[in-house]
Amino acid sequence: MKRALVLSAVLLPLCIPPAFGQAPVLNITALCKARSADARILRSTTGQSLADCEHDEETAKQQLNTLWASTSVTIRNQCRSEARSLGTTSYLDLVTCIQMADEMKADSKKKTSKE
Repeated sequence: MKRALVLSAVLLPLCIPPAFGQAPVLNITALCKARSADARILRSTTGQSLADCEHDEETAKQQLNTLWASTSVTIRNQCRSEARSLGTTSYLDLVTCIQMADEMKADSKKKTSKE
């Protein structure tokens, strides 16, 4: 039950569309605690402390806020949808998704220009 509440706190903001194209707002503390709890259940280690996790997510949040406005709505929606379906949404996940989409787009343009 407790795990369900933590996951709800992490995932609920993704169900609410951000106002005026703003990046999603996630509960970093709940996210990092859920990761730690999952690692304990699986008897593995996340390799980082709660403070390190929160620091990394805060850094990714700042990066996402910079990327979000210049990212197409299509890619933003795709990344949010993928994050929701995986159930592991974090700022790091969203930043990585956007960066990968940008790289794929750049690679596609290079291939087109070579042909």
